[in-house]
Amino acid sequence: MEAIALEAGEAAMVHYGNPQTRYKGDSTPLTEADLASHRVLVKGLGALTPELPILSEESGVPDWEERRHWRRYWLLDPIDGTKEFIAENGEFTVNIALIEHGRPLLGVVVAPALSRSYSGGPGLGAWLTQGGVKSAIAAVPQRAVPRVVCSRSHPSAELAAWLKALGEVERVPVGSSLKLCLLAQGEADLYPRLGPTSEWDIAAAHAVLLGAGGNLSLMEGGELLYNGKPSLLNPHFLARGTN
Repeated sequence: MEAIALEAGEAAMVHYGNPQTRYKGDSTPLTEADLASHRVLVKGLGALTPELPILSEESGVPDWEERRHWRRYWLLDPIDGTKEFIAENGEFTVNIALIEHGRPLLGVVVAPALSRSYSGGPGLGAWLTQGGVKSAIAAVPQRAVPRVVCSRSHPSAELAAWLKALGEVERVPVGSSLKLCLLAQGEADLYPRLGPTSEWDIAAAHAVLLGAGGNLSLMEGGELLYNGKPSLLNPHFLARGTN
């Protein structure tokens, strides 16, 4: 998984600084990097596990009547943080998640512009690889003044009100699935998401966070599950560095 994700990151970086952007029907940006990464991921994972379905943001979404029977499948976001890729701030990621019975089993998150990657899964642990060195990471107990990661590109009035009610916080804007990865490595405490996300946006980093001892649940409580409904949009959720 890591080798395939790293190769996809290299394919994406060929277009860094020249994204050749167009827009999808929902007005979200699509770059040549998204497509290049998608092709590498689908080819690599298809060769690794030809028996498993692959669901990628950049492929058509199969009908619910087909998807609902998937027990285990790959869930991919070839580039999470396309706006960050276009802005060239480095905060975009390549994401591979292995989902089983609606739960993230394994995840790999590569941030190619930062030369950084994360991997892990529940019951397995979690790791950060940077500068060729792979180290175990773990979430930490919440600080007295919590560090709260929030979207760099998608601010919301609802989030501002939630943070105000929470009290004193240190707010850290970050792009892409790196927000969850910062929780996993103990660099942040909370990630409240009160705006829209899709399942492929968070699944890989969700697995890493669980491996690091963190937790992600629905805002009203309960577990966030994957592929359990026709829509791939996530409910609002709260990720924590600790259970």
